[in-house]
Amino acid sequence: MYGDFRQHLRQELEAIESAGLTKHERLITTPQGAHVGLDSGREVLNLCANNYLGLAQHPAVTAAARAGLDEWGYGLASVRFICGTQSLHKRLEQKLSDFLGTEETILYPSCFDANGGLFETLLGPEDAVISDELNHASIIDGIRLCKASRYRYRNNDMADLEAQLKEADRRGARFKLITTDGVFSMDGYIARLDEICDLAERYGALVHFDDCHATGFLGAGGRGTHEYRGCMDRVDIITGTLGKALGGASGGYTSGRREVVALLRQRSRPYLFSNTVAPPVVAGALEALALVSESSELRDRLTENTAFFRAGLEALGFELLPGEHPIVPVMLHDATLAARFAEAMLEEGIYVVAFSYPVVPQGKARIRTQVSAALTRDDLEAALAAFGRVKARLGL
Repeated sequence: MYGDFRQHLRQELEAIESAGLTKHERLITTPQGAHVGLDSGREVLNLCANNYLGLAQHPAVTAAARAGLDEWGYGLASVRFICGTQSLHKRLEQKLSDFLGTEETILYPSCFDANGGLFETLLGPEDAVISDELNHASIIDGIRLCKASRYRYRNNDMADLEAQLKEADRRGARFKLITTDGVFSMDGYIARLDEICDLAERYGALVHFDDCHATGFLGAGGRGTHEYRGCMDRVDIITGTLGKALGGASGGYTSGRREVVALLRQRSRPYLFSNTVAPPVVAGALEALALVSESSELRDRLTENTAFFRAGLEALGFELLPGEHPIVPVMLHDATLAARFAEAMLEEGIYVVAFSYPVVPQGKARIRTQVSAALTRDDLEAALAAFGRVKARLGL
């Protein structure tokens, strides 16, 4: 039987390759950081990690994870409700709740799992979920698992969101849940969360947002999109990750209303049937959260680096998507050109990745760069110089 299936798989892989869409994985031979080593033996400047605050290589986070390993062990070999809950996990959940300004928090193996276990637990066929068209794949997949009626609104378009809320009411929805990314990962756009809350209050809806690309650095205290938009006390559910700004390892969470989290502990399948987040990861995340809470130094440096880098790219004549987020997309539009540009940048010692359809819409190919607090001014100047040389070499 596998012979026929193997031929089918080969044809699928060949189609992906012929379309120029094969995702090649570069082998990194060093720890994550502002500079990484490749299997070619070269060291390159890293502009494509989610290491926004540089905590993936921070010595205090590494030391905390090592101490967590020594004190709490390598893993629990269990799910939470059997014998997989340590006081360490409860401490992190409480610290996250305090930081985010919510009532309760529940940990998951990843934010993908948090989103995957959210919607089917809370919503039934009598309900409606209204989702931004650019939401992350984990939100889309989570929605697919639930039986609620599904509505989609144009990205950050409040008029269209209101139209979908009205349509859900017209069809008699019992409960309505609006769901959005806090920051849209391909564009760096920040959700208009305060206006979403306005509409939610007007139409009696709940509000959920995924803040993976904001928690730890967006907003005056780094608490995320709801702080940045001034609506911390108006949102109902937050999902997020420990795998980006908060240490860069793994693990995710859902944080929000007490009763929501209580029901997730009873019925959310990824929580009930997945091993507990490993103790070293939890210990490292606790230290990362402490660093973010105690000082604005890393956030300030990230803001300065982002402004400097954006200004430098604009001065070189590149087309950027507007914004202030450290996701800085350099628009090239043509997929082949974007791939050539990324390879040329690697030759210059700068590690960036090209994104094209179906990850982004047709004709919107880009180099998505991501700024980090770990980058020095010399690093950024070297990256800008390389962008300028490659631009000239490719005749752009």
